[in-house]
Amino acid sequence: MKSKSLITVWKQIILGKEKSWVAFSNGTCVILMEPRDDLKKQAVEIMKEWGAVHAGSPAGDFSVIRLSEYPGWVVNCHHPDILTYVSPDEISEDAEDIVIGLIGRKKRDQDAERLEVIHVEDRRKSG
Repeated sequence: MKSKSLITVWKQIILGKEKSWVAFSNGTCVILMEPRDDLKKQAVEIMKEWGAVHAGSPAGDFSVIRLSEYPGWVVNCHHPDILTYVSPDEISEDAEDIVIGLIGRKKRDQDAERLEVIHVEDRRKSG
């Protein structure tokens, strides 16, 4: 999925217009519930600490959210503010949650390794 498409997806599926967030190149998004000065740096720090997958530990756990208002799924993990989008283009519509979750987990792990930010959405009110 292209960066522009991923940004559009996250803009449509994140609930709460006041939430600042950062998107990574493979579809992972970090929602910044307590945004600091440099949102990109903050999200990269979160991904460095919490994004990598370690099978057999909480870092390997996930659950799948089937989106009702948008095609696809969101895979969450042991950190409540790290989410990964899985598009219907990546898997069949009737795929089981375990398969969807494993794809999302792999994408999160890749984003934690590469740390390639594609978008910063700063929703803090100024002044």
